[in-house]
Amino acid sequence: MSTFERYLTLWVALCIVLGIALGHFVPGVFQTIGAAEIANVNLPVAGLIWLMVIPMLLKIDFAALSEVGRHWRGIGVTLFINWAIKPFSMALLAWLFIGWLFRPYLPAGQIDSYIAGLIILAAAPCTAMVFVWSHLTKGEPHFTLSQVALNDAIMVVAFAPIVGLLLGLSAITVPWGTLVLSVVLYIVIPVIIAQILRRRLLATGGQAALDRLLAMLSPVSLTALLVTLVLLFGFQGEQIIAQPMVIGLLAVPILIQVYFNSGLAYLLNRISGEQHCVAGPSALIGASNFFELAVAAAISLFGFHSGAALATVVGVLIEVPVMLSVVWIVNRSKGWYERGSKTATVAEANHSC
Repeated sequence: MSTFERYLTLWVALCIVLGIALGHFVPGVFQTIGAAEIANVNLPVAGLIWLMVIPMLLKIDFAALSEVGRHWRGIGVTLFINWAIKPFSMALLAWLFIGWLFRPYLPAGQIDSYIAGLIILAAAPCTAMVFVWSHLTKGEPHFTLSQVALNDAIMVVAFAPIVGLLLGLSAITVPWGTLVLSVVLYIVIPVIIAQILRRRLLATGGQAALDRLLAMLSPVSLTALLVTLVLLFGFQGEQIIAQPMVIGLLAVPILIQVYFNSGLAYLLNRISGEQHCVAGPSALIGASNFFELAVAAAISLFGFHSGAALATVVGVLIEVPVMLSVVWIVNRSKGWYERGSKTATVAEANHSC
């Protein structure tokens, strides 16, 4: 890792503080930026996400996607965590902590709404940001792209029924415009741009030209991540300052479910004999959330000032710091991971990531 990447946690912490401070002292600027959206998708944030994910997507050779089937263990584990475990574990944690343990310390009229927001947050797996986490763990890029695409396809049909079931609703209004536009903005367009650029570079300068560009873009990608953090925390600066205890209590079940689901995915990949370069992104995809969709769904169902909307916003606030800690754990435990599975060792020898 470069020096910049090695101290990424410090830069993230500084950006969190900066974003909250700016959001408090110059809220008008962030209100103007926040208003630049279509179907609840913020366009400046989308542009920054392009800068984050396009360098990662440049590494992907679509001709090699046919080989992703050899990572069927990782795909199976991630699907199991995302759709059979995560929404239900979050519902259980929300009912336990928000509905029972923390009930005396929270506004009584918002308890059910907070629980609903946490459930909505966990029901949609992350898309764009996963490419950043995968890159930081030296994850297999073809696996990451294939897994994200598969999750997006499942999300179209599974998001509403799962949320409806867990909320006890007969129907749920899915913000389809947000869902479709998010997939197009965060996945489809960056993939097209990256592949066109990749082909031109390989045609004119070969692999050396591509490697030079990737080296140049790496700090740009991480800088875009930090600027995105400043914006996201600036958007919610007033909320954080006004309700620190509520936000702290809502963060508890989110933190537990992130570490539980990422740890379970990581362990299941190790038991199954999957390679570490697949287990890392599998654990990260299994733990992270599609917060853009979650915020939009909570607002459309319960209103902008509801407890549900605030609960999904808390997910936004802690997403990056928590996922960076998971990245650190995955990287530091690589030796332990590879010692635990003979199948994984053989696989690493035969198929380098």
